[in-house]
Amino acid sequence: MGLEWMAWTWQTATFFIMIAVFLIGMSIWEMARPGGDPRTGVLGLDTTRGDRLFISLLTSAYIHLAWLGLATGPLWIATILSVIVAVAIFRWV
Repeated sequence: MGLEWMAWTWQTATFFIMIAVFLIGMSIWEMARPGGDPRTGVLGLDTTRGDRLFISLLTSAYIHLAWLGLATGPLWIATILSVIVAVAIFRWV
């Protein structure tokens, strides 16, 4: 059974490759410099680096889904918005 039914595009492949790169990078970062104690952010949640990565990946998925459903512009705008939100999450959450 092939993967033709999934309709892979270069954008889809890039998406999954970037998730793998983020997870590998986070693992290497955690081994090199352990995160230590969780920190409390703006929302009052105690989060670690891994938690913030997970939250930013979920947020990115929701931003892209909302963009596809509600907007008519190019998808790269949603990607830029997702990167800005991810930086904010790592900085303040």
